[in-house]
Amino acid sequence: MDSLSDLGFFALVARQQSLTAAARELGVTTPSVSKRLAQVERRLGVRLLNRTTRRVSLTSEGELYLGNGSRILSELAELEQLVTKSRAEPTGLLRVNASFGFGRAQISPAISAFIERYPGMEIQLHLTDRPVSLQDQGFDLGIRFGEVPDARINARLLLKNRRLVCASPAYLKRRTVPLAPHDLTQHDCIVLRENESAYGTWHFSRGKKDETVKVSGPLSSNDGSTVLNWALDGRGIVVRSQWEIGEYLKRGKLVPLLEDWALPNADIYAVYLERHRLSAKLRTFIEFVGERLRATGL
Repeated sequence: MDSLSDLGFFALVARQQSLTAAARELGVTTPSVSKRLAQVERRLGVRLLNRTTRRVSLTSEGELYLGNGSRILSELAELEQLVTKSRAEPTGLLRVNASFGFGRAQISPAISAFIERYPGMEIQLHLTDRPVSLQDQGFDLGIRFGEVPDARINARLLLKNRRLVCASPAYLKRRTVPLAPHDLTQHDCIVLRENESAYGTWHFSRGKKDETVKVSGPLSSNDGSTVLNWALDGRGIVVRSQWEIGEYLKRGKLVPLLEDWALPNADIYAVYLERHRLSAKLRTFIEFVGERLRATGL
């Protein structure tokens, strides 16, 4: 049992990549975390972490201990779920990663409703401006848009979703309506600067034809909500996801453009590591979130 306790402790420290952050997570002091880590290393007879004043990094022995240890901890959690599967409600901890915009607007309220139904669960939601590695950061589940390229990742479709080109009626009154992707080069386009993608490069397809357009305009931001608000103010043309602008389209606040052209896939998935398979708590959460999103009519 001490070994399992040490393993769980070490996995947390490695995930946080900082003794101070690990101490904050555990609700203890940094010196106490440092002391326990030293005790674990002394018991094993190897150094698990290289320490600096700000961060820690894994030694080769630490990588071996964490890699195999994470699998053991995961299998233990699944065993406990199997033993208690007769219980009516799922229990345990889930660590979830999502983007800031979708996480705030949809995943956060879904988690609130989930906890109300399943009070034995504990959810940690971590929002980031770009997808993170589930394995490296110790997440059980990630909410992703578009294709899932990593073969080690399992994915469940939560919601069909499209990216759309749109503008406000006020903007279109001042300017001609674009009829083809290349027409966008003559317009004020509001650019979203996010991830590692090329800023202001919009990719279109229609049948077997592909077209890439380099757009520009006086406004750009790394925040999707800001970009959307500028479009609603009539400042230019924008690309946003259907889940975010569906209501504005219905109310006529935004007008869809170039509807016979498609933008890259933006379907919304729940993704999890192959080694997790699909535990009862994970399956219940994914099904709950998926049903809630579909019920909203996004």
